[in-house]
Amino acid sequence: MVFTYAHQEPADPVPGTVGVRADQADLGNLAAIFDRVAGGLDILVNNAGTVSQTTIADLTVAEIDRVFTVNFRFPLLAIQAAVPLLRDGGRIVNISTLNTVAAGPGLSLYCASKAALEQVAAVAAKELGPRGITVNTVSPGATDTEMLRSVNSAEGLARAAELTALGRLGTPADIAAVVAFLVSADGGWVTGQNIRATGGLDF
Repeated sequence: MVFTYAHQEPADPVPGTVGVRADQADLGNLAAIFDRVAGGLDILVNNAGTVSQTTIADLTVAEIDRVFTVNFRFPLLAIQAAVPLLRDGGRIVNISTLNTVAAGPGLSLYCASKAALEQVAAVAAKELGPRGITVNTVSPGATDTEMLRSVNSAEGLARAAELTALGRLGTPADIAAVVAFLVSADGGWVTGQNIRATGGLDF
């Protein structure tokens, strides 16, 4: 198994895995990832993402390119690179966001880039279905990550927790559990779906 990280190497690598430093802002890193799985691939999870809080009036071409490269171009090209390597019955999961249906001011690039990735997953499910390969999207709600805290106030986070049916923010483990189901044998009949893992967060 290969996992990628954009910054420093994890202190405790998962046994049986290989780490590859690959910042998704640079499409040139694709080759470094897939060279490590040239012998075949069972699962691809496109999990990395970035956010931009810029009003439409203030957008720049550079910011558009940055966000779309990380959130859309790199995952799309990763799927393309994975297709010939994936074994029949393989799995692809893309991580999107609840914000594609619950947009907020300043989130045009984030929402648009993730929505584009959702549509790619829907098409890929049709194209790869004959090989038994499933393709799904998981759209988390408010999940307690560094990125969420970087763009929300403490009051905003508390309000988001109050709006969930379960009364708390999600955790990365909550989202990982949904992904684990989709890539397991039990998830083999689920494809082309967008699962909103939000804890009941409703806008």
